[in-house]
Amino acid sequence: MDITSAIAAERTELAALLDDLAPAQWDAPTLCAGWRVREVAAHMSMGFRYSLPRMVLELVKAGGDINRMADRRARQDAATLSTAELVSAIRDNVLHPWKPPVGGITAALGHDLIHGLDITVALGLGRRVPEDRVRVLLEHVTPRTLKFFGANLDGVELRADDLDWSFGTGAPLIGSAQDLLLLAYGRKLPPGHLRGKASDRYVAV
Repeated sequence: MDITSAIAAERTELAALLDDLAPAQWDAPTLCAGWRVREVAAHMSMGFRYSLPRMVLELVKAGGDINRMADRRARQDAATLSTAELVSAIRDNVLHPWKPPVGGITAALGHDLIHGLDITVALGLGRRVPEDRVRVLLEHVTPRTLKFFGANLDGVELRADDLDWSFGTGAPLIGSAQDLLLLAYGRKLPPGHLRGKASDRYVAV
């Protein structure tokens, strides 16, 4: 798969989706704990809006803690940028070459796809990410990535019910491939997305 094209398509589709949201939906919670839709959109577009020197400066202000920096900027930018500006920041940068510090271009796709699902799953919009994009990220799920994202999948086997993919050993935890991908990225899901004895462990409360 051409990952650059997949990233551009993901950003284009997400910008169109965000453009259609009602004002109340922008203030709705997402799967990212403590972030509303507007904070997630601000975070997604930060790499497009900030130069490298500005990013370094913000990291220094946060004491070198990249998660603290990301949270601080997402909250402040969400408070100052309009929803139209946030949408434009994504739509106008579908071909932007930004990549996370670790993981390269595949991680860039993961960043966009997972944060898009953080929004659409929480809002109950029923968006289905194209299978080829989900597959390329599933292929990169390893114990190392689980640790990086703080995902605890001890004692469970993730088993997709919409394509041929499984991961881990233990009690079967069944759901769509994109929902299981969210678990691998450390998310919890709304009720009704998973089946299996261990499903309660992964339900957002």
